[in-house]
Amino acid sequence: MTKIVIDAMGGDFAPQEQVKGSVEALNKDKDLYLILVGDETQLKTELSQYSYDASRLEIVHTTEVIGMEEVPTKAVKTKKDSSTVVAFRLLKEDKADGLVSSGSTGAVLTAGVLILGRRKGVSRPALCPAIPNYKGGKTFLCDCGANLECKSVNLVHFAVMATAYAQAVYGIENPKVGLLNNGTEDHKGLLLQQESNVLLKETDCINYIGNVEGRELMYGEADVIVSDGFTGNIAMKSVEGCGKAVGAILKREFKRNLFTKLKALVCGKVLKNIKKSLDYETAGGAMFLGLNKTVVKGHGNSKARGFAVYIQQAAEAVRGDMIGKMGAMLDAVNAKEAEKAAQDKAEA
Repeated sequence: MTKIVIDAMGGDFAPQEQVKGSVEALNKDKDLYLILVGDETQLKTELSQYSYDASRLEIVHTTEVIGMEEVPTKAVKTKKDSSTVVAFRLLKEDKADGLVSSGSTGAVLTAGVLILGRRKGVSRPALCPAIPNYKGGKTFLCDCGANLECKSVNLVHFAVMATAYAQAVYGIENPKVGLLNNGTEDHKGLLLQQESNVLLKETDCINYIGNVEGRELMYGEADVIVSDGFTGNIAMKSVEGCGKAVGAILKREFKRNLFTKLKALVCGKVLKNIKKSLDYETAGGAMFLGLNKTVVKGHGNSKARGFAVYIQQAAEAVRGDMIGKMGAMLDAVNAKEAEKAAQDKAEA
């Protein structure tokens, strides 16, 4: 059984949508075992509405919730009985193989580092969402906000971790990796991008294709795009905003008059396919890479359908041994860096 612990009180629509999504995932995957963490009374009330295999679900009662507006570090340290903190504690104690939360991003990041801890050899953990692209696949953006300021070695680790993620969860055998930059030429970008470009070229375990521009996030020439968290977060939010704007414009124009409404009926199937291909919920959550175990951070306003996808995403990461593959690749990269540093010191 693959055991996933659920922060059932984290999110805008918790615990209703978290419970419904958990039941959907449980009924779909017979090799799944879920631990729902949160207020027992509320969780049992929600669960009473559904049919599911009760032998593969348990509840761990908590009395506190970390709100979206709270200071993450303070909340994690003071709210010891919050659903987020207890869920991470269970994960650390090997009571589960992976964790899913749609709660406060700051609290999830803080609890992940303070409670669960970084995997040995990881310079910095990173958030890696899967962005739907034009080709019908996904582009993995790493980092999208966990690290606002980065060094070149951090971006190398992001590339390695995201490569292992794409291989383990999505079966992409040799993911193409690009560096987000303001041009494709080697001399483009700030010092961070220029140094990172050189190091990424020297990293044997990834399929690095060079600098890529922001348009590749949605076009799909690269499977993995690495960035510092500040730039990555702006890029991701820009994509989300563009998608909302295009959707709103289409809706407005098709409702303009009777003639345009008739056109909408004719184009109905096409519009549904477009909406489906760009649906962020079915694309999955952001994988929190670099921790000792699998953690998926879902959108705060996720509904049940999306939450079920997050759970399956976490389960596939566990089954695909994402953490093990990532560790082996990072060990090889760090060993090579240590050897190079020793040689440079000897030559000096």
